[in-house]
Amino acid sequence: MRKSSTKKLQGIVKRHADGFGFFIPDDRSETDAYITKPDMRGLMTQDRVEVEIRPEPGGSRFRAKILKVLQRSFDQVVGQVYLLKDGTPILTDSSHSWGQDLKINSSEQLEEGTWVAAKIKTFPDHPKGFTGDLVTVIGDGLRPSNDNIRIILSHQIPNEFSSACLEEAKNLSEDTIKNELGQRKDLRKLKFITIDGVTAKDFDDAIYVSKTQQGFNCKVAIADVSFYVEQNGAIDKDADMRGTSTYLPNFVNPMLPEELSNNLCSLKPKVDRLAFVADIDVNHQGVIEKYDFYEAVIHSHARVTYGEAQEIVEGESETKHTHVKSDILLAADLARVLMKNRFKNGSLDLEIPETQVHVNDLGEVVDISQSQRLFAHRLIEELMLIANVAVASYFVEKNIPSMFRVHEPPKSEMIDKLEVYLQSLGVQARLQRPGQQKKLTKALSNFEGKPEHKVLSMLTLRSMSQAKYNLDNVGHFGLGFKNYLHFTSPIRRYPDLVVHRQLKAHLKQTSKHYKKWDEEKIASKSVWFSACEQRSVKAERQLHAIKKARFMKQFLGEVFEGYISGVAKFGVFISLRKYDIDGLVKIEELPGDQYIYQEEFMCLKGKKSGVVFKIGDEVDVQVSLVNEEDGKIDFKPIFPEEFIEAVSRSVKENKKKPETRSKKNKGNVKAFSKKKKKGTVSKRKKAKKKNTRSQRKKRNKR
Repeated sequence: MRKSSTKKLQGIVKRHADGFGFFIPDDRSETDAYITKPDMRGLMTQDRVEVEIRPEPGGSRFRAKILKVLQRSFDQVVGQVYLLKDGTPILTDSSHSWGQDLKINSSEQLEEGTWVAAKIKTFPDHPKGFTGDLVTVIGDGLRPSNDNIRIILSHQIPNEFSSACLEEAKNLSEDTIKNELGQRKDLRKLKFITIDGVTAKDFDDAIYVSKTQQGFNCKVAIADVSFYVEQNGAIDKDADMRGTSTYLPNFVNPMLPEELSNNLCSLKPKVDRLAFVADIDVNHQGVIEKYDFYEAVIHSHARVTYGEAQEIVEGESETKHTHVKSDILLAADLARVLMKNRFKNGSLDLEIPETQVHVNDLGEVVDISQSQRLFAHRLIEELMLIANVAVASYFVEKNIPSMFRVHEPPKSEMIDKLEVYLQSLGVQARLQRPGQQKKLTKALSNFEGKPEHKVLSMLTLRSMSQAKYNLDNVGHFGLGFKNYLHFTSPIRRYPDLVVHRQLKAHLKQTSKHYKKWDEEKIASKSVWFSACEQRSVKAERQLHAIKKARFMKQFLGEVFEGYISGVAKFGVFISLRKYDIDGLVKIEELPGDQYIYQEEFMCLKGKKSGVVFKIGDEVDVQVSLVNEEDGKIDFKPIFPEEFIEAVSRSVKENKKKPETRSKKNKGNVKAFSKKKKKGTVSKRKKAKKKNTRSQRKKRNKR
């Protein structure tokens, strides 16, 4: 945009705590623009607006003038009640997202401190001000049993189905299956099985694998949600608003009513179920030879848990699933072939354990651990991946518009940073393309079994863009697939339901009529469902943070072993070895020096002492502060006395000689760790000096 021109644009606003804001245009080729405090009146964070952009006089920035609000970001808010002097209940704008406090319209007498949800009646720019009607009294928001509902509501995730949706679900019955038997492929004699977690109730997928002369035939049967959920019906509209199921500890906020998700659609054992089948032939090298898709009726012969499947794969003789043992072993053989081919073709092998929060019926945390992925998990994962690839390949082959699952390659500057950091750890890696995924996997393999491996996996993940839904098929970088989408989980993900309908509309071999979506609708809905996914992810992360804080409250004052898992300008993050929990050591808690954040090496370095705190360094910490409401944990570092004295001595020496850095105590916290007494500081100094020289040569070459 020329500096003298004006332009009308659409996008979202971001509200700053001080009252001003920024306009983020939909068109990323346009620049962000500043919004003055007066112009932000009546606007909330994430509101969609139309603005006029003009350059600031005599400046380099652009300014946005609000023309109209296109869509509000919130229609419901959650918070803690405060009472004004006249007794009027309000919710304060503690997040600085609304612009003003909300007055609650309620016939109930609300007590101060109670957590509530309110439906917005008038927005901040209305003559009546920001008001809302009471929807739900959550009660004591700090009670563990209320964590789930508070988080769901605070992230604007619908938590109740409409009466029309529930009525529509109630009218569906098992008789539907009997009426469909004559119109579908009957696969009930084949030994389909489901493999899921022990607590699962919504079984999206069942598998059946057989041998062929060329390799394997794999039938992936997916719950036929599209048959039951009418397009634009009441159930469909509610599912569209949710976009996805949200999974929290011992709690699911489902996308579909339980009559469907846990019953009619769920591929439960020993009952007939309607399914949409991806029938795929794979050769011995793991390459798809051909595929077909059709509606069928199946009968699951066993509901197998991951643990039970793992026992069979490992050769355990005792099992209640003897009748499907050979089928599981054959599926495992196919999974190994698929996995080998996937990694050969550049799929990125990032094994990042997920946090498992174990709670009792009261919502109280019993334990926090990392989930251990078994081969049985990978077995199912590989078969789902190949089904998703087959469907995506069909859409591309037939030039059919679809909602692809895409993952763009990382930006080159992010890879440069990762290269420099790996060099600081002694690994020389050229990670730029081609073959970037293989190079990343190889670099990570240098740290297998070490604390750095998890940290580096996370850093690699953060260096990449988020996977999302998109009309444009730009491929999936992380998985290394040219064609990929989501087909296998329509009970819990709406994009899968879209793919089912779009595929059926083009196959035209179904017992019902399905309306095609055009490109414009797919493009707009892709943005919406990507946002729904991120909304649920954020809710899960926040809930985990709160539960972790609750759990750590019992350990206030206690000391734990940990290691640095992240570094920021304001301090270092410590991961505990005993529990899958992170906390912050603020920069002012580090021993007596001024610490400078070196982004290039992702470390904090003492200005006078030269002491470095970097990722992977071992640090003992004391639990010093726990904030249950915000889910934050602060640690206080516990260092050996000789380390603290060495830092202090070095700082004093360099105060006398400001231009000369003391080399006597240069190093990092590892050099003074109680567990590293065998090695000498001088050896570490030499290794560090050598690494520094190699880094300098590397930078000069670039």
